[in-house]
Amino acid sequence: MTSPAQQTAPTSLSPTPAEPLRLQVLAALAQHRIATTSQLRSMLRPEGTRQLMSRVLNKLRSDGFADSTVLPDANRSRTHAWYLTPEGARLTRDLPALRGRPPYPITSATAASLKTSHTLAVVRAHLAFATDARRLGHEHGPWDWTPEVSHSIGEGERVTADAVMYYTVTGPDHRQKLRAFIEVDRTTMSSERLAVKLIEYARLLQYEAQPVGRRKTNTAGPAWLRWYPVFPRVLFILTGASRTRLDNRISDLQAMVAQHPLVAHLAREVRLGAAILEDLEHHSPSQPVWTPLTGGKPRPWTNL
Repeated sequence: MTSPAQQTAPTSLSPTPAEPLRLQVLAALAQHRIATTSQLRSMLRPEGTRQLMSRVLNKLRSDGFADSTVLPDANRSRTHAWYLTPEGARLTRDLPALRGRPPYPITSATAASLKTSHTLAVVRAHLAFATDARRLGHEHGPWDWTPEVSHSIGEGERVTADAVMYYTVTGPDHRQKLRAFIEVDRTTMSSERLAVKLIEYARLLQYEAQPVGRRKTNTAGPAWLRWYPVFPRVLFILTGASRTRLDNRISDLQAMVAQHPLVAHLAREVRLGAAILEDLEHHSPSQPVWTPLTGGKPRPWTNL
């Protein structure tokens, strides 16, 4: 998990062919934990060939910096999910793209097997936004998506987002910087446990850290202001079940907003939305595929 004290602003620079692809792949694996060959190609060289990415990955494996696990596939095709070896993780510590962001990579086949499905779903969500940003001329690259960001919410408890997204909408006369806490749900937990995440974010909105050994003051302000000028949106991205079941889970999130006083306050201050991952991939996040958790018609995530 990324500690709040160790976070820095994203670089907001997309990879360019002038940068060594080998280093970009190492940095991407450190940043995103695990990714398939096609995901890395889409992330780093969308116009490049699969063979180019495969050559780089195989060289990193032969050098001992990366390894892969084969994903189970009903079509019996061999899809490799790549991760850093301990030596590769050490090598990435000084990469400029990761400065100030200590990596927490997956460095063994056992760890990869436990985390692969969820981590790859989080990467899929990132790529949906990145692909849309390229199409629209907006700014959102591999380093503008920080997985597993953790914040204290008091009483020794923490809320951990699957990712924090940084996204810049650009137009002829303006630039709008947007941030979002991303929660990717593969329907592996109960609907109630998913909805409880809203209570945790509501607590983060109000949490004020107090210096140890000092009296409580009214001047410190919310702790989240140390890292964000505006409290990020909270976006739930659902997958892994029938549309009916996913729609029911979104309804349960809306019920939490309507029924819980802390979450109701959060909803008055923060944009909250939910969407189905396959809709983001087939239509794009900028289309009206997001359900506002306060109710209303589906809309783009930027208009929640």
